[in-house]
Amino acid sequence: MADTDSAAFHMADIRSKRATRRRAVAVGEFIAGPDAFPVVVERRLPKGDALVMAEIAGLQGAKSASNLMPLCHPLSLELVRVRCLPMAERHVIRVYCECATEARTGVEMEALAGVNAALLTLYDLTKPVEPALAMTGTRLLFKEGGKKGLWIHPDGMSDEERAHYRPQALPRLDGVPCAVITLSDRASSGEYEDRSGPELVNGLHRLGADLAHVEVLPDGIDPLAERLRKLSAQGVRICLCSGGTGLGRRDVTPEALRMVADRPVEGLAELLRSASAEHTPLAWLSRAEVVQLGGMLVFALPGSPRAARQCMDILAPLLAHALAMIDGRPHA
Repeated sequence: MADTDSAAFHMADIRSKRATRRRAVAVGEFIAGPDAFPVVVERRLPKGDALVMAEIAGLQGAKSASNLMPLCHPLSLELVRVRCLPMAERHVIRVYCECATEARTGVEMEALAGVNAALLTLYDLTKPVEPALAMTGTRLLFKEGGKKGLWIHPDGMSDEERAHYRPQALPRLDGVPCAVITLSDRASSGEYEDRSGPELVNGLHRLGADLAHVEVLPDGIDPLAERLRKLSAQGVRICLCSGGTGLGRRDVTPEALRMVADRPVEGLAELLRSASAEHTPLAWLSRAEVVQLGGMLVFALPGSPRAARQCMDILAPLLAHALAMIDGRPHA
């Protein structure tokens, strides 16, 4: 039997990734030319209505992506929409394919497969009246979801495309004062370098937050409780605490949060456990905690760098919304 580890190709292993909402839109153009273009848009082709058939073919192409590309993961698509827009000034049919689902991997290949199937169908139905046809400009317009959030093609999008598809970036925390505290006896003594705190700092920076305070403290209830009270009084709005959420004797971060809490936020704590469990079943051993202290949200997160990255990905879509709720601002 062949050694799969030494194979020249392999399907990506996505088992440890978390399923998130994914969406992708692809675009391409069919160049019909001045003679064939009016025949297409007036639906006078001998084989039938090319625009309607192209939309049907696009749907089928998106759903068949994994059959066409050997290393493409089969996905259960929850949305496929195909649009064929005539561009009279250029004698072009512009084709869009929008795909969406909730999965561990993206849907960009499905969107691209849908566009290509639609373009090929336009070509097939038009060639009896005009052999000099072309397909061009096929590209991913944008994609959403996963840990990277929104990605837009460097060539950009038109105003019409933005208005129609409304790409959604992660809600920003521009200028929001935040803090990161790592709880670790060994890191605070210099025995080893803190690596989870910097992961949280990077995650907050990506959202535009203002890091007002970054610190490493030894495990313990009273020093952390005192620091949290001071940060809340200073106007810090989000404090991410890393470490001390396990079952060890010195893992007391949740107790410190409960000591100072005005009220718990049980839903976010449960979200951290349940969503992290999609990465590893060990997440159920975490005593992750979330509380509100004045106008500040405080999170007790696991202490490993990998867990810090994963928790930041889980929380990023919700943080700005949570602060808006606390402040009584619109948050629909």
